[in-house]
Amino acid sequence: MGSHLRPDRHIQRDFFIADILDAAPKDDTASMEHPLFALRAGDKRVRTYERGNYKVEIQPGPYGCATIHDKDVWIYCISQLMEAVNRGRDDISRTVRFVAYDFLVTTNRPVAGVGYDRMAEALRRLSGTRIETNIETDGKRERAGFGLIDAWKVVERGRDNRMTAVEVTLPDWLFRSVKARHVLTLDRDYFRLRKPLDRRIYEIARKHCGIQPRWRATTATLHEKSGSSATLREFRRLIKGLSDSNELPGYQVMFDHDADVVTFYPKNGRAGSMAQIRDLLKKPAQTKKKIAKQA
Repeated sequence: MGSHLRPDRHIQRDFFIADILDAAPKDDTASMEHPLFALRAGDKRVRTYERGNYKVEIQPGPYGCATIHDKDVWIYCISQLMEAVNRGRDDISRTVRFVAYDFLVTTNRPVAGVGYDRMAEALRRLSGTRIETNIETDGKRERAGFGLIDAWKVVERGRDNRMTAVEVTLPDWLFRSVKARHVLTLDRDYFRLRKPLDRRIYEIARKHCGIQPRWRATTATLHEKSGSSATLREFRRLIKGLSDSNELPGYQVMFDHDADVVTFYPKNGRAGSMAQIRDLLKKPAQTKKKIAKQA
């Protein structure tokens, strides 16, 4: 016996359900290029960043500026949307509904109460932080202001009143980047990086080095691009520590103190290894020993 109901041919849904558990982490290239997120918790400065013809002003909300750890919400939503696009789904929208537990697990966060509390704090900072910029996304360049997320709400709570399902509305500026596929895949170990500066350095390396055999920048340029508030002297010390650790996902970091230059080599594949060997052969004996120890 057939159904008494016809198929619902025109389902109206103004949100996208994030339900792809194996989505590869992805980030938008514009925010990887420009320091939109604070590297220090509680940062309430108005920060301005200019490079070339682009200008960004970051204005804190009542809870301070959104941090680079808060950016995990962006990355999670972008990852879900891009995976849906790659699988041929046409139901994406800039409002993303997701299960809080899935977000915490994917981004390597604690799933106890503290994880949910920190997620709520991140959502407040993302919503409160305002950006004014003329950065182009999907061929559209305009002077515009927006929140790092337009809105968020808890759509479901558990018995302990803990949020279990959340809706986040991304700014149109970011959604245009996603639709235009202006995104890059991140190493999953990105979420294991503890220090905000290490996360920011990884973003810059991923954006500029990519799969090239190397990418090189002066320490001063890297300092500027990172958005770090540390002095240049302190920044050099931090970069040296990162280089010595060899723990940046996907890339070998070489800090040449004499030339005041930082070079990134992809860890996977022959191209990065060969470029590093060629550079090694050009170095003085003391530097050769250092590079050989790190390799």
